[in-house]
Amino acid sequence: MTGFEADSRHMRAALDLARRGLGSVWPNPAVGCVIVRDDRVLGRGWTQPGGRPHAEAQAIARASCPLTGATAYVSLEPCSHFGKTPPCADALIASGVARVVVAASDPDPRVSGRGLARLKEAGIEVVFGVREAEALALNAGFFMRVTAGRPLVTLKLASTLDGRIATASGESRWITGPAARARGHALRADHDAVMVGSNTVLVDDPLLTCRIPGLEHRSPVRIVIDGRLRTPLTSALVVDARNFPVWIVTAAHGDGGRGDAARAEVFRSCGVEIIEVPAEGGVVDLAAALVELGRRGLTRLLVEGGAALAAALLGARLVDRLAWFRAGRIIGGDGIPAIAGFGLENLGEAPAFQRMSVEEVGEDLLETFERRD
Repeated sequence: MTGFEADSRHMRAALDLARRGLGSVWPNPAVGCVIVRDDRVLGRGWTQPGGRPHAEAQAIARASCPLTGATAYVSLEPCSHFGKTPPCADALIASGVARVVVAASDPDPRVSGRGLARLKEAGIEVVFGVREAEALALNAGFFMRVTAGRPLVTLKLASTLDGRIATASGESRWITGPAARARGHALRADHDAVMVGSNTVLVDDPLLTCRIPGLEHRSPVRIVIDGRLRTPLTSALVVDARNFPVWIVTAAHGDGGRGDAARAEVFRSCGVEIIEVPAEGGVVDLAAALVELGRRGLTRLLVEGGAALAAALLGARLVDRLAWFRAGRIIGGDGIPAIAGFGLENLGEAPAFQRMSVEEVGEDLLETFERRD
């Protein structure tokens, strides 16, 4: 096996470890680290819930022996600044490793090349760019928050072949099968938050938790876009707000919302966090809402409905990825569409996406897409 092949194999292991942190480490990136000597793994680590300890510190602490002369494989550039933890670059230097292989650089201005420079200054050999594309895709949400100030937005849809989510009478359970529904819960587990519109709460009264046995603790922050505070106080989300966080994003006072300060206080007394953002006529400014969510640390946002919220996000060019489950059924034109109209007149103005994968999930298909700029 060549040196490049060994580096690629060990970096793949570091990336696999990093994925364990998706959905639980925000506002930090999900990072994996593997420390190897003579092709023997000495220590492994990944970013822990809440963002610390960091992967490198975990791998060093778990090492089975001294690390002098070893190689550390890290999926993202080690940090070089003092925050809530000491710099990981310094920890690697102190550990005695002779070589560090890094997949991608960290765009955080506090790091951004400084971690690599510190390692080189200490006489450590640095190899950069091994499996870089995979590392960039893995932490796309973190990069989006750092560079654009908002989380990466994935729109999840579950529809028939003709793009319908319910019959004309509103019957929708269940369009897709149990395997697809379980996969949808798994998506919740690796996202920081899941978002719906207030109409979805009124119609479906969802709980929006992850209900895969063993992963219940990975339930995300649950967010409702509700410009007029229509969410019932008796809804499943409000009743459950003290178990897993619930945030309601509503119109700022004077921007066309209800202006019902007393009602907002009742929500808060139930454990719900009220987030006020600019709005017009009670309709929340979604771009401003996403920036506010980014300011609070969210990096990966899963949007589950409904059709009006999906249309508004698509029309504002705020959807970065699609996760589209399709069932082998046809409802017809009188069914309820997965995406409402958003005023598109010219085909050239239609949001464009590139299909990245197709997967059989039970009797259904899951297609994933990325936005094509």
